[in-house]
Amino acid sequence: MRKARKNDTPVEKVAILKRHPIDRVPISDLCNEYQLSPTLFSTWQ
Repeated sequence: MRKARKNDTPVEKVAILKRHPIDRVPISDLCNEYQLSPTLFSTWQ
């Protein structure tokens, strides 16, 4: 059985993206925390 897709709202995406430059959280840590691929993270940017 396939996992359901997780759909992040634009507000959630911006909040995740802001944590990298403002809070100095590494991209790898954000991807692990939110179960994102690094490719998706860069696409959002």
